[in-house]
Amino acid sequence: MELEKFKDDLKAIGKRVVKLKDNIGTEEATKTSLIMPFFQILGYDIFNPIEFVPEFTADVGIKKGEKVDYAIVIDSVPTILIEAKSITEPLTKHDSQLFRYFGTTTSKFGILTNGEIYKFFTDLEEPNKMDSSPFLTIDITNLKDSQIPEIAKFHKDNFDIDKITNSASELKYLNKLKSFLNAQLNEPSEEFVKYFVGEIYGGVKTKATLDKFKPLIKKGLNQFINEKVNDKLSAALNTSVSVKEEEVIQEDVSDDIVTTPEELEAYTIVKLILKDTVVLDRIFYRDNKSYFNVLIDDNIRKWVLRFFTSGSGMKIELNNSSRSIFEINSPIDITNHSKEIIKIVEGF
Repeated sequence: MELEKFKDDLKAIGKRVVKLKDNIGTEEATKTSLIMPFFQILGYDIFNPIEFVPEFTADVGIKKGEKVDYAIVIDSVPTILIEAKSITEPLTKHDSQLFRYFGTTTSKFGILTNGEIYKFFTDLEEPNKMDSSPFLTIDITNLKDSQIPEIAKFHKDNFDIDKITNSASELKYLNKLKSFLNAQLNEPSEEFVKYFVGEIYGGVKTKATLDKFKPLIKKGLNQFINEKVNDKLSAALNTSVSVKEEEVIQEDVSDDIVTTPEELEAYTIVKLILKDTVVLDRIFYRDNKSYFNVLIDDNIRKWVLRFFTSGSGMKIELNNSSRSIFEINSPIDITNHSKEIIKIVEGF
């Protein structure tokens, strides 16, 4: 299996989901048009009922004839159970259903999906009992590069239970750690603040002291991460200012407009989001006194995003049909709206 081609195939499925999702209203349509093609990319013969078994019987206690949507059989053993839902349905309320099926079969992995979100489960905490939380969750329309190798481990050519199980353990606890850090960056707990205050302040750590340091700790950590991310983005994109952009900057200086580091960071992040959608040389910015514009082809009619900063914080406006406005804590939060930004540019 060639990893680069595999990545391209997954991206193609993601684009397919974006294109079709608004026209799909049933579970069967979701299975046929979105879910089965995904597993075909993973190398399985979706039309072979011995390998990719539809309506696999998974008896649960006194309930006989319970069926899971699909089972992937490897070396004559049902190894992966797949529970499919309509793309119009959220997945959280269905976890218990897959949980019941898992414990009655020889399967080692369970996948819950609605064709856009895929949740991968196993039994890290207790043998033969599916964990309550997935070790890997992907949004096929917004794949992260780090997720591609993990998905590739489920490809028929690569499938190795031990290797997946070992990486699943690491992935699960890494995800928990990232969730914890994300929560602390948004609203640090007293214990979290106390630890950092202990490292930088030699005085008595009273509650008043901790309350005083809390916003400083939050601001410092977010700034540190943003600076590191921006360094990585700049290096990855090898971002340089074009002659045309230099003219814009020069023009702004003469008008007493200063393009700030935050605005340039926002511009860099939008370029990263769009790197697989449009040639990067087509992405420009224009700064003015009211807001910072990111646009395509240096055409003001093709503006993608407006970035605003003021004493009260930051916000962005997207050039979609509803002109959506979102408050953000830092430019890196623009990545939370990657799908909308890509869709806007695809419209051009």
